[in-house]
Formats: sequence, structure tokens, C-alpha cells
Amino acid sequence: MIHQLRIYEIFEHNKSAFHARFRDHAARIMRSYGFTIIAMWESKTEARTEFVYLLAWPDEQTMREAWAAFMADAEWKEIKRVTGAAHGDLVGSIAERVLVPTSYSPTVSQALSNE
Repeated sequence: MIHQLRIYEIFEHNKSAFHARFRDHAARIMRSYGFTIIAMWESKTEARTEFVYLLAWPDEQTMREAWAAFMADAEWKEIKRVTGAAHGDLVGSIAERVLVPTSYSPTVSQALSNE
């Protein structure tokens, strides 16, 4: 299993529209393509506000195929078009990290049970 960390720059003036779009549409459509969202956070620095989320995947090929299918999804394309027209750009820069566990890394469940 691998994890994928995604970090989106979001904007204070329309972040409620971003959260509504992700909560009500993106997460639902993602699940239909096999996305497993582990957790979601909002992070704020002096420079920017970020939406951060963590996904779990069986392997990198599955991850890449699911992302390609999601990005090609007609409903998702239309939702992005409509929300963009109504609220402007909801996402600025996007950073992504594929997290591959080391051979000595505890599993998530082991780490949580040690707390």
C-alpha cells in the first residue's frame, strides 16, 4: 500500500465554495473511481491557506489510472466549469507527494495503537 498527499492552495474569499465543491462533488466522484480518502485538513500560514488530504492506494498504477479516470469524468468537468464560472478559480497551486513506506515504517494502525 502507498499513500498520496495532496496540497491545494485555496483562497480565503471563496474557500467555502471550494469546500462545498470538494465535500459535495469531488469526494463522491472520487469514491466512484476507487479513491480512499483517509483524512482532510485545512492549513493556514501567513502566506496562504491550504487544503491538504491523504489518500490510500494499493499501488501507484492503480492511483494513476484512477486519477486519469476522475479527471476525464464528464460530471466532474461540468462541476468545475460551473463552480469556476460562479466563484472564479477555487484552487491555485497543487503539490503532490507519493508516500512509499520504508521497510521499517510502522503501519498506521500500529502507530495509532502506540499512542
